[in-house]
Amino acid sequence: MASPSIAIIGSGFGGLAAAIELKKRGHDDLVILEKADDVGGVWRENTYPGAACDVPSPFYSYSFEPNPRWPHRFSRQPAILDYIRHVAAKYDLERHLRFGSEVTSATYDDATGRWTVALAGGETLTVDVVVSAVGQLSRPVLADIPGRDSFAGPSFHSATWDHDVDLAGKRVAVIGTGASAIQFVPAIQPVVGQMTVFQRTAPYLLPRADQKFSERHHKVFEKLPVTELAERGTWYGVVESLSIAWVYAKPLAAFLRAVSKAHMRRQAKAKPGLFDKVWPTYPIGCKRVLFSNDYLPALAQPNVDLETARIREITPAGVVTEDGTLHEADVLVWGTGFAATEFLAPMTVTGVGGRSLHDDAWKDGAHAYYGMSVPGFPGLQMLYGPNTNTGGGSVIYFLEAQAKHLGAYVDAMVAAGRPLDVKPEVEAAYDAEVQAELTGSVWSACHSWYRQADGRITTNWPWLGVQYRARVKFDAEDYAPVALA
Repeated sequence: MASPSIAIIGSGFGGLAAAIELKKRGHDDLVILEKADDVGGVWRENTYPGAACDVPSPFYSYSFEPNPRWPHRFSRQPAILDYIRHVAAKYDLERHLRFGSEVTSATYDDATGRWTVALAGGETLTVDVVVSAVGQLSRPVLADIPGRDSFAGPSFHSATWDHDVDLAGKRVAVIGTGASAIQFVPAIQPVVGQMTVFQRTAPYLLPRADQKFSERHHKVFEKLPVTELAERGTWYGVVESLSIAWVYAKPLAAFLRAVSKAHMRRQAKAKPGLFDKVWPTYPIGCKRVLFSNDYLPALAQPNVDLETARIREITPAGVVTEDGTLHEADVLVWGTGFAATEFLAPMTVTGVGGRSLHDDAWKDGAHAYYGMSVPGFPGLQMLYGPNTNTGGGSVIYFLEAQAKHLGAYVDAMVAAGRPLDVKPEVEAAYDAEVQAELTGSVWSACHSWYRQADGRITTNWPWLGVQYRARVKFDAEDYAPVALA
């Protein structure tokens, strides 16, 4: 296997990191399959008003490609998308990109040890390695509420924002108060006539230490790269401290809860009774802690109502709560998150002996060795797979480590001359260790997108980012060459 052919699915941060690492190792026979018409993944799709990253940009970027000209510390969606496009161009990835290529299935051939990748248009590709980089937060979901499709006005999810809908003076109903809603609610509040925000569970909020980087900042970062490295290191420490709080240091978690309470009480004081509605009752860290300085002030405005009663149904005229009140609306916006636990869906993936990834290997929930390898699926690797989400850090930090593992895996395949399959006992022991740590952790203390309906946590890594990076290094002893039929 002198020059393996490789198909990478997805052109977000994960797909590009994989391609860059593979090319650096001399693996140039690769194609990046992207269903849309541009790179960027979630940063291409999420264009809602106020869309931005909640991890500081000096850390939410590749370590090998610092950007001294971030407009803000917490950069907005257009700047992040521009950065991704820049990376694709600089690292010669554009010639490997195939846009409008949605993957519907990937099937392993026992006789040849190769994969057949089928596209939505009917075309098929045959490759040696398949790399899934579709992420965890790419498929929007709508809450299962009676009458969901009966609403008479415009209705859309925040991840598929309809910019043709003019919100000026309109009555807007917002369902959900997660990471997207706390950004778009303040952005549209000055424009709408009246807004009702329907909250099921309140998030913890911490101050957002945002800053606009001036031309002076840019020049300093450019002329003294060590300053940008220091900024990255500082924010690595800050966000990693969140993981330390959730995993190791209850006193630190208690301190962060106190900071959150003071911040939220101060920001909610303009509207009597608002703080009591927005202060969470579950342990801090159980759900993702959010950073915002303008969400609660927006809720305190006269044209915004926060509704905490359960939704009974949706009608053509608006949203009906359990007390029978009809909250009339002209526009309905869903801020209800993503199908985070449905990894690789809706693709169909078939491994050795015709075994289905979803129906057989993952019938009780997704799992993979370091989130990357599943026994019985040789030549399939995943980035941002099961149990590789971070409760407090930057996913790009994880993706870079996974890309290095992937590169070493492909090198080992070339050396072996055959596909490599992770040993079942190795993967099983790893999964048992991860799930044992997650059971009883802070993430098991409430319902969130981290968990399946049965309570199994399939998204989060249970320790620190630095621990993941140290452990995910490729070890050939964990894999075995596959005998071809």
